[in-house]
Amino acid sequence: MADEFDYDLITLGAGSGGLSIAERAASYGQRCAIVERGDIGGTCVNVGCVPKKIMWFAANLAHMIDDADGYGFDLTRNGFDWSKLVEKRERYINGINHWYHGYLKELGIDEIEGEASFVDANTVIVNGQQYSAKNIAIATGTHPRVAGIPGAEHAITSDGFFALDRQPARVAIVGSGYIAVELAGVLDSLGSHVTLFLRKHHVLGEFDSLIQSTLLEELAKSGIELRTNCQITRIRRTASGLLEVDDNHGVGLEAVDQVIYAIGRTADLDPLKLENAGVGINQNNFIETDLYQCTNQPHIFALGDVTGRAALTPVAIAAGRRLADRLYNNQADRHLDYELIPTVVFSHPPVGTVGYTEEAARAQYGDRIKVYQTRFTAMYNSISGHDVPTAMKLVCLDEAEKVIGCHMIGPAVDEMLQGFAVAIRMGACKQDFDDTVAIHPTSSEELVTMR
Repeated sequence: MADEFDYDLITLGAGSGGLSIAERAASYGQRCAIVERGDIGGTCVNVGCVPKKIMWFAANLAHMIDDADGYGFDLTRNGFDWSKLVEKRERYINGINHWYHGYLKELGIDEIEGEASFVDANTVIVNGQQYSAKNIAIATGTHPRVAGIPGAEHAITSDGFFALDRQPARVAIVGSGYIAVELAGVLDSLGSHVTLFLRKHHVLGEFDSLIQSTLLEELAKSGIELRTNCQITRIRRTASGLLEVDDNHGVGLEAVDQVIYAIGRTADLDPLKLENAGVGINQNNFIETDLYQCTNQPHIFALGDVTGRAALTPVAIAAGRRLADRLYNNQADRHLDYELIPTVVFSHPPVGTVGYTEEAARAQYGDRIKVYQTRFTAMYNSISGHDVPTAMKLVCLDEAEKVIGCHMIGPAVDEMLQGFAVAIRMGACKQDFDDTVAIHPTSSEELVTMR
């Protein structure tokens, strides 16, 4: 480390991306510091993946109780204690936070608490103290977008959802992406009455049409009230403390406990004073980077959600580790390939997808595409008496039928996708799937027996 710098690397943000690059850099003997203004672990640990999955587990248990009669058990829902679940969830998250603090200390990574702003391209200031580094990595993540309508201050975002200490009886959710459908499924499954406001007529806009149509059907069948092509125009709090909602259809809602906005996220850039370091942003207000996570300034890098590319925890982790490998372990071409990234939506039922959608593949390759798909009811659901569909699709290219897309919706597909994602990344063709002996009886065998 050059004498003129306090550190080899300063990371701004202690979320998945920031922690991953600092950890890997420290393992290579670099002196590192990490700056965080909030709770360690970032969105994923505190108001994202981790608490969401715990709520999803609870919702799944509710479904299993409903299914039990079909398997001969005399079970009923005798109440649900939201506050008890939240208490245990937060205790679990606090344990993760505590572990991270100890782990960083063990690695020799300095934690700096506070909000960082650039002084110049090699220096940041936190709580009045300046810190310099040869390299600086920006991994400050994103925050939820809020609506610009009258009464928006009465609504909450997904962050606010995880602060609820009581279960809302009636909820309006605005949005059609991952977060909106996940929260809608959780709340509906746990007994809340949910109205989902969709700006268009579908959910999960970037997903394959098979996923969109099947999930929309299931949301409606579960009892969620769908307001398609509909936007909230005003929110009012009544004397009773409940909320009234107006929409562009003139229908609205009366007496809801919460309005939750899940309309996307935007980068946390304002406090950084990027102009002092000359760091460029793109038209969508995310930090512009190349394939190597480089910004337009030497020695300043950005990774994770703040770049606007594939806002997923494993992506941020992978990008951070690869960047550290390149900077500090002589792996000059090490970088993350953003193609063929698998992802799961923890809806009810869950969704798993990797690669091209059929629509995107046909737009790029035309008649060179062949599609295989199936729809069935899993054995578990056939016995339970609750008809939850499973649907699967393979998108294949050219005569060799290289598999370039895999899309699934149904019980347990979230746990099926990872292995198939490996095969697709390795260039597997449909014949490779066909030549693989099926595991029976499972839902996943359909992917290797599809005709």
